[in-house]
Amino acid sequence: MTLNKTRTTTARLAATAIAIAGTALATLPQSAFADNLRWKMPVAFSTNLPGLGTPAAWVAEQLTTASDGSIQVKVFEPGKLVPPFEILQSVSDGKVSAGYTWIGYDQGKVPAVPLFAAVPFGLKPWSYAGWYMYGGGHDMLQEVYKNKGFNVHAQFCGIIGPETAGWYKEPIKSLKDYDGMKIRFAGLGGKVLQKLGASVTMMPGGELFQALEKGTIDATEFSMPAIDQILGFNKLIKNNLFPGWHQPFTAQYMLINGDEWKKATKAQKALVEATCTAAVIRGLAEGEYKNGAVLASLEKEGINIGQIPMDILKELRKVTNEVLAEEAANDADFKRVLESQQAFQKDYNIWDSRAYLPAELMQ
Repeated sequence: MTLNKTRTTTARLAATAIAIAGTALATLPQSAFADNLRWKMPVAFSTNLPGLGTPAAWVAEQLTTASDGSIQVKVFEPGKLVPPFEILQSVSDGKVSAGYTWIGYDQGKVPAVPLFAAVPFGLKPWSYAGWYMYGGGHDMLQEVYKNKGFNVHAQFCGIIGPETAGWYKEPIKSLKDYDGMKIRFAGLGGKVLQKLGASVTMMPGGELFQALEKGTIDATEFSMPAIDQILGFNKLIKNNLFPGWHQPFTAQYMLINGDEWKKATKAQKALVEATCTAAVIRGLAEGEYKNGAVLASLEKEGINIGQIPMDILKELRKVTNEVLAEEAANDADFKRVLESQQAFQKDYNIWDSRAYLPAELMQ
């Protein structure tokens, strides 16, 4: 064989080897050569708030550990990178890769999202999780955002039990007590109180103590007892009312920029989904563990842990139904999601009313 023939044969063999190697690489799992994910994640709640803020920090840490560094999420406390009420827009625009928030803050932009955040007289936290995970809720939420032009993937990533009905100078004895009241209230519950004549304002949790102290607001709700105590409401107001009719559940989400989500491999997406699902049960468990002891301590210090009378609750439910009907008439997504939840709740109530012991019989 001449030198030229040898070179030609060698070149052909090399080309064949490169082609074979290229084919082999193409068949490898995407995760074998995927870029690492480096996400900045502003949060709406301080990470020291149990069940509400702690899941965000836990998720970030677990994703880094479980992915062996393939996913790294840097958490930014409220206002350090993005204002709490601007997280959705910032994630959708790609200014940040992800955000952790209560999506009910965005009801002005996406009318249906409060149904995924907290529904007055709605589902309990575990039944909401059942509807969301098995009743089509997850897919509906992605569609709701897409229909309003937002480029995000929403991952259910935390939940807590009922909030308190708020902190008031005096107990609520009539719906007329809300007329003219300056109160911080969120989501659909805020629309109910507006309908009753209240002046409803929206502000982050970190601003509420000062607003109460200065008289900017007369009353407030924010979250469950274990959180409200940290924020110090009990130092200023002595009436903490129950039940939290406006938020029987409070759900949090990890919002991920749609383009960033597309970059993630199947393995990375599965890890985000699994970690957030674990965060749901951890957040609920933390709140359920802490709230009883906190309420007992508040009572000992002289806080009136009061109950809103049943007749007033029934009137609040009536007004709530009016608000839900109005919202459904104005937005097709709201109507579709509400009907799905209510159909599930009708069936769930059959189980709920029979399966669980009343509190007075449990030790």
